[in-house]
Amino acid sequence: MRVLITGATGLIGKHVVSRCKENGIAIHYLTTRKSKLESNENYKGFYWDPDSGEIDKSCFDGVDAIIHLAGASISKRWTSAYKKEILDSRVKPTHLLIQSLIGEKHHVKHVISASAIGVYPDSLVNYYDETFTDFDHESFLTLVVNKWEEAVDGFKELGIEVSKIRIGLVLAKEGGALPSMAKPIKFGVGSAFGKGKQWQSWIHIHDLSEMFIRVLQDELYGIYNGVAPNPVTNNDLVLMIAKVLNKPLLLPNIPEFVMRILLGEMHVILYASQRVSSQKIESEGFQFKYHRLEPALEDLLLKSEDQ
Repeated sequence: MRVLITGATGLIGKHVVSRCKENGIAIHYLTTRKSKLESNENYKGFYWDPDSGEIDKSCFDGVDAIIHLAGASISKRWTSAYKKEILDSRVKPTHLLIQSLIGEKHHVKHVISASAIGVYPDSLVNYYDETFTDFDHESFLTLVVNKWEEAVDGFKELGIEVSKIRIGLVLAKEGGALPSMAKPIKFGVGSAFGKGKQWQSWIHIHDLSEMFIRVLQDELYGIYNGVAPNPVTNNDLVLMIAKVLNKPLLLPNIPEFVMRILLGEMHVILYASQRVSSQKIESEGFQFKYHRLEPALEDLLLKSEDQ
């Protein structure tokens, strides 16, 4: 099997690449940086520029499936210009892939796209699964995910099956939210956000990358939530990080208005609450290595400290 991966050099992409290699899956990847092009038998890079519409169509040669992970980080201040970049960086590359396949001879049968649980409304009481459709259309993140998923559905018009993995809070030692949360705790200045009651639907990067491979190999189509089985509150997350690091929590929780001043509209990602179900992917036989938060944090924080 050969897959084409977008976003292969990002946090999630690097782990998906590793899982592919472990499973004997050959990789083509797209990059906007010509300096990152490699040409090995089972790992070969191709140039593209979604802004200009340029793409090396030979990237599709021999490809059975596409794993689509490209997209700008949401963890930067949401100016009007950057909000446009967040949306465009998801929709434009998707449209370019679709347009590039139209009228071409190819073997692509399946597209697996990243998505996000940010599509679900902020709630302390709801428990969301993939059947939920009563979205908050005033939310920027909901808008982004809806436009993103709508663009990905365009592959269906080419007769290509589509899967979407709505990703939660990704825990990894080399990037994402965890190092930023752990650093102040290590220095005794960490604290939870707001009342700390907001739900955090997290997932260890190992399990997330394995999920992409399982969806690929087992040909699982449709929407799946990329979250672990046991979400926790923000208070519990911060307390558990402190416990694993053996550090005290001395400061009070950070009021929302403080982060609104510091981060602007982007602060909502720290205070939003989404309790999300993993039952659908589990019903397909997927087994999480990290069901619970404490072993996941021990793996990521203690091993990283020992290295």
